[in-house]
Amino acid sequence: MYTVSVRRPFIAQHFLTVPDPGPEGELHSHQFTAVVEFEGAELDEYGYLVDIDAINAALDDVVDTYADTTLNDQPAFEGLNPSVEHFSRIVCEHVVDHASPTNPDRIRIRIWEDDDAFASYERTLAER
Repeated sequence: MYTVSVRRPFIAQHFLTVPDPGPEGELHSHQFTAVVEFEGAELDEYGYLVDIDAINAALDDVVDTYADTTLNDQPAFEGLNPSVEHFSRIVCEHVVDHASPTNPDRIRIRIWEDDDAFASYERTLAER
């Protein structure tokens, strides 16, 4: 199994909307790091699992969309608590839609919230 991974740090803000969120209910910033990981058993005719430039472009778009914004105000979070779990799924969908990978079998997104914790979301690419 081959794996290709690309990561990108950025800062964004949010406040949690769950009952009794404590200090996380106040607007605050995090240094997020999005880590995109593709897995697959076969390489393409050029010896690539996935085009890293396409992944970088998709991550650039993620950063352009979410960096220095309040996640609560983003359309993708409408009606959702802006948890790092939801964020990992949203970024996964964004990367798949914008990078259009055809060779990998699986994608996993980890969103680190500062250096303390991460949430991940993964899916097979056959679900497209």
